Amino acid sequence: MALSSEYTPPTDPLEILHEDHEIIVANKPAGLLSVPGRGAHLADCLLSRVQAAFPHALLVHRLDRDTSGVMIFGLTPHAQRNLSMQFETRSTKKTYVARVAGRLEPKTGTVDLPLIVDWPNRPRQMVCPATGKPAVTDFRVLRATDQESRVRLMPKTGRSHQLRVHMLALGHPILGDPIYAQGAAAQYPRMMLHSEELRINHPDSGKGMGFRAKAPF
Repeated sequence: MALSSEYTPPTDPLEILHEDHEIIVANKPAGLLSVPGRGAHLADCLLSRVQAAFPHALLVHRLDRDTSGVMIFGLTPHAQRNLSMQFETRSTKKTYVARVAGRLEPKTGTVDLPLIVDWPNRPRQMVCPATGKPAVTDFRVLRATDQESRVRLMPKTGRSHQLRVHMLALGHPILGDPIYAQGAAAQYPRMMLHSEELRINHPDSGKGMGFRAKAPF
């Protein structure tokens, strides 16, 4: 689904999970862009809201508009470079919670399916063994009924829409996903995907730190 003038960002107050001399960690609400889109109507985003409170905040990574949860920003060029390298070298640890359609079995597993943009239908992504980039997601079912499963997702790579496409590929799309869910699975007030925890090494001290935000669903 393309972003359009129908963008109506949530009015939730900015929720800061952690702040120090090098980093800011915020809890992004669902429906809010991580960075500005093209055009004044897409200017409101988590980056601009964080910069209104912390003018030196710098972007490190993104979450999809419809995903909520933990996002980290650098407060110095050093912190931005250091954290960006941690994401690039996959030394960060990301944990998500999702509600997906149907009973996901087995209860634990790994999805290893390469992904590439579906150019005629972008921003949609798709599985492509021939030309896709490596994408790996570990999953664990927390509880399940025949109607839906609550799962914890641990991406080992950071491809665009990775968790969404991997769940779809298993036949269990994320509930409320505006791009990949269809029929009853699409009829939810938001996409049921939340970045629950992010673990990084502090760019100054090198100390391991974890930041959590409870899923609102």
